[in-house]
Amino acid sequence: MATESGVPKPPYHDRCGKLSTTRSRHWATVLLVFTVLSVALSGCGAPATGYDLAAEGAARATPAALRPLSLPRDEGPHDNLTEWWYYTGHLESNGRRYGFEYVIFQSVREGYPTGYVSHFAVTDETRGNFTYDQRTFVGPQPGRGFDLRLGDWTMRGAEGTDNLSASMQDYAISLTLTATKPPVLHDGDGVVSFGPAGDSYYYSRTRMTVIGEITDHGKKLPATGQAWMDHQWGDFISVAGGGWDWFSAQLEDGSDVTISIVRNRENRTVLAYGTYVEPDGTAVHLSSDEFVVTSTAQWKSPHTDATYPARWNVRLPKRNLDLNLTPVVADQELDTRTSTGVAYWEGAVEVVGDQSGRQMRGRGYVELTGYNADAPPSR
Repeated sequence: MATESGVPKPPYHDRCGKLSTTRSRHWATVLLVFTVLSVALSGCGAPATGYDLAAEGAARATPAALRPLSLPRDEGPHDNLTEWWYYTGHLESNGRRYGFEYVIFQSVREGYPTGYVSHFAVTDETRGNFTYDQRTFVGPQPGRGFDLRLGDWTMRGAEGTDNLSASMQDYAISLTLTATKPPVLHDGDGVVSFGPAGDSYYYSRTRMTVIGEITDHGKKLPATGQAWMDHQWGDFISVAGGGWDWFSAQLEDGSDVTISIVRNRENRTVLAYGTYVEPDGTAVHLSSDEFVVTSTAQWKSPHTDATYPARWNVRLPKRNLDLNLTPVVADQELDTRTSTGVAYWEGAVEVVGDQSGRQMRGRGYVELTGYNADAPPSR
């Protein structure tokens, strides 16, 4: 049953029911969002086989030309195979500290209704625990532009002022985010090519102030903080079926750094690049020879038996920048195989290092995929 606005009433997480996991993850380049649609349609009894994903991907991944990315025009959904809006951030309230991840994926396939999956996670640094949930939805969105809804989980906004709302067992957020820097177009023009797998548009708002409210075990608390937003879309489907490591860091001097490393099935790096954002908002593309990322520890998941890197050293030699990233909680793994077909680690990290001998601190997020052999490589 739906309301007059078209937003389903509880149970509203999808038309077939809720997919939920709770217990006490970006950039991405290999998301096969078709898994989202297959899971949703299969659960409703509709056929999820017989669709030639490779054929549509090949047909749509070779356009004559890509139009330039333009904002605010491109903030809302597109008619492309794959798209997501991804937020990570850090909140403080009355001496308590939290990290949050909130993402909505969109999947468009010819002849099928549009599919959506959303993940919401909170890292409670004070309690030392990690909680997450996941939802799916099949069908059109009721809003226009950047106005996405999966029941009472919402993302909406325009031109650098966004509103986020999501809830799950023990935690909920209601936040307003305001960008303090211009949007960053990755790889210079916002177009990232995956070669035969297709092309994508990719931009970020690397520093957004946050005000609002977090609900912690039934208690509503005022919250402030800082967030990062990624928006990526295009007619791409898969890059060699491996995995990737994605890093973001917001440093106390006002600069921001993001790095992406993509691996194939043989664990060889097939794509590596990043972006450095000056305190004044100037974005500088980083080629693969301008940074070095080294894992310094490992963590084995008691939930999936996957073994992930657990601490990292990130160096930008030309900028004399040396950073160490440490998870604030070891277990920040999301087992979302019921919605996206993958388990992945995405969590808040503390950043400590130096630049030209000057101590540097900050906070960040890290996403790790492709480390669980039991899960099909799909995001």
